[in-house]
Amino acid sequence: MNRIFTLLYGVFAYCVFFGVFLYLVGFVANFLVPKGVDAGQAPGLVTALAIDVVLIALFGLQHSAMARPGFKQWWTRIVPHAIERSTYVMATNVVLIVLFWLWQPIPQVVWHVETPELRIALWALFAAGLAISLASTFMVDHFDLFGLRQVWFAFRARTYSHPEFVVRWFYRLVRHPLYTGMFILFWATPDMTLGHALFSAGMTVYVLIAVRFEERDLAQVLGSDYVRYKGEVPMFLPKPGQVHPPIVTTHKAPSGMR
Repeated sequence: MNRIFTLLYGVFAYCVFFGVFLYLVGFVANFLVPKGVDAGQAPGLVTALAIDVVLIALFGLQHSAMARPGFKQWWTRIVPHAIERSTYVMATNVVLIVLFWLWQPIPQVVWHVETPELRIALWALFAAGLAISLASTFMVDHFDLFGLRQVWFAFRARTYSHPEFVVRWFYRLVRHPLYTGMFILFWATPDMTLGHALFSAGMTVYVLIAVRFEERDLAQVLGSDYVRYKGEVPMFLPKPGQVHPPIVTTHKAPSGMR
C-alpha cells in the first residue's frame, strides 16, 4: 500500500507541477489564464512593490533552500527518500500558486512595441525560451528532476541511484540551458510593465544567486569532472563556435543539482 501511495503521490505532484508551469507561461504572457502578471486592480506603488518582493523572496527561499544537501539530509529524517523530490515539487507548486494569487500588478509601461513584425519576433523568442526550458529537462533526466523516477523505483522495490552526469545537446553549449530559456521567457515580450519587469528581474536575480550554490554542490559531488566542465563551458550564453564534446561519466548527479 505504501508503494502505491508513493507512486500516486509522485504522479500527482508531477501533474500539478505541469499545470502550474503552464499557468506560469500564461501568467508571464498575460494569456489564457484568469490572472496574468498585469491583471487585477492596481494598489499603490509602494504596497505593490512590498507584496511582490516578498512573494519573489518566498519563492527563492523555498526553491533554493530545499534543494541544498544539508536541508535534504535533515528533511529525509521526516519525509521518506522516495518522495523527497516529489515533496520539493509540491512545495514549489504551493509557493507559485500563492505568488499567482497574491501578485499585485504595477501597470506603468516600461516599453510597448507597436511594429507588428517586432511583436511577432518577440513572441517567437518567447516561444523559443519555453521550448529551450522544456527541452533542457529531457537532456538530463526529466523524470528524475521532477520526482517520477524516484517513486517508480520505490514502487518496483528497486534501489534508487542518481542518473549519470551527462553533457549533451544544449549542455554542450552552456552549463544551464534551462535557466537561459527561462530568462528568455521572462524578458521577451512586446509589452513590458513595471510589474512584469519586477517579476522578471526578481526571478533573474534569484537564479543568479542560486546557481552559485548549485554549482558549488555539483563540484563537491561530481569532483574534477564538473570543475573541468565548468571551466570550459559558459554559464548561460554560448560562445560562437565553441561546442563541448559530449560526456557521460559514472559520477551521479543528484536531482535539483543540475
